[in-house]
Amino acid sequence: MVTDKNGYIHLIEYLTEHLSLFENLATAQDSNSPTIIEKIEEVLGDQIIQLCLQHKLSFNQRNTIIREVDSILHDLEEILSTVVHNPITSEQLLFIKEFALLIKNLFDSEISLAKA
Repeated sequence: MVTDKNGYIHLIEYLTEHLSLFENLATAQDSNSPTIIEKIEEVLGDQIIQLCLQHKLSFNQRNTIIREVDSILHDLEEILSTVVHNPITSEQLLFIKEFALLIKNLFDSEISLAKA
């Protein structure tokens, strides 16, 4: 649905251009802080729930999106593999929120095209 589109490739390129944000010092953070992957899952999950509610998607459509999101999470875990278990910083969280919104926008666009 979106992972095979140019928009997704551009989004991954955008992430790789900002990898320096994820070069944090794990020891400088509180060990009770959420990890990068936990926040990615939470923020992306929130965006996908909004997407499904906003478009009143069928069960099959939601399942298709969930499979796509699983693939996206896998890609993110690979790209950020050395840091995903580090505690998250406020700058990283801001980027993740923006990134998740951009992913939602990709799905919004695809869903709108499918309805047209």
